Amino acid sequence: MIQYLIRRILYAVPLLIGVNILTFVLFFVVNSPDDMARMHLGQKHVTAEAVTKWKQERGYDLPLFRNDQAGGIKQFTETIFYQKSVGLFLFRFGRADNGEDIGADISQRMWPSLAIAAPSLLVGLLVHISLALMLVFFRMTYLEFWGVALCVAMMSISSLFYIIGGQFVMGKLLQLTPISGYDLGWNALKFLVLPVIISVIAGIGSGVRWYRTLFLEEVEKDYVRTARAKGLSETYVLFTHVLKNAMIPILTGVVVVLPLLFIGSLITESFFSIPGLGSYTIDAINKQDFAIVRAMVFLGSALYILGLLLTDISYTLVDPRVRLN
Repeated sequence: MIQYLIRRILYAVPLLIGVNILTFVLFFVVNSPDDMARMHLGQKHVTAEAVTKWKQERGYDLPLFRNDQAGGIKQFTETIFYQKSVGLFLFRFGRADNGEDIGADISQRMWPSLAIAAPSLLVGLLVHISLALMLVFFRMTYLEFWGVALCVAMMSISSLFYIIGGQFVMGKLLQLTPISGYDLGWNALKFLVLPVIISVIAGIGSGVRWYRTLFLEEVEKDYVRTARAKGLSETYVLFTHVLKNAMIPILTGVVVVLPLLFIGSLITESFFSIPGLGSYTIDAINKQDFAIVRAMVFLGSALYILGLLLTDISYTLVDPRVRLN
């Protein structure tokens, strides 16, 4: 078990280094500091003095990888790569182009994102898996036929429709929840109910169809026939044997949304005016604050790699045979 975990961690380290280097190349080689200065200044005729001043204020006037004018170790430390990218491995995000501390902003904004993403994920899993098991329980009936048809219809509808429709019905007509905004403490609950409900409903179509496919593959296997032959009820077989043996693909699907627990939903947070990391990223893109965008890209990649690592670990708990691979 320990060797398996060490091997998986060692796999993640070069992957994270590669993501960091690729991110740096995209932001500083493909899109040079001069290009960033001109886009940020937003003028058609930007003077060379203005570009130079903008780069000096943000530390973008240094060489990219090696500073030949410096001596010793400073040849590598007094570079853009060392000062802007190496610190990301320690989650030192530096400062935004407007001077704000990115790390402080992330630590403050991650909680509203978690407050939406965590219940949306947990409630969504419970609802989607339960509905999928119900369709499998009533397979080959009209209930399954119309249930699948409804899922296909819900998949075909844009998530914006659910957001705008939910705001209109729940906020305008019924006046049960606020349309947008956020507050601290327990007062935040009234602002989170509607986004969570909409997130769960919007994912029913794709989620239920995905889990239904997994369960249908399991119900035709020999161990299920053996369980039925022993006299076990269909409900017990589905919720005990089938669900347990389908956990590995379920965990694989869950890992895709794990980064959203911290990064947040770009669309949801923007429409509901929630000060999370999703809206933080959107605002940075609109303001062309490349330091924030670069930090969020790296953070999202690191969290996704962490999710893959946690998924591998969870595999060993669900199926011990994975430890041998």
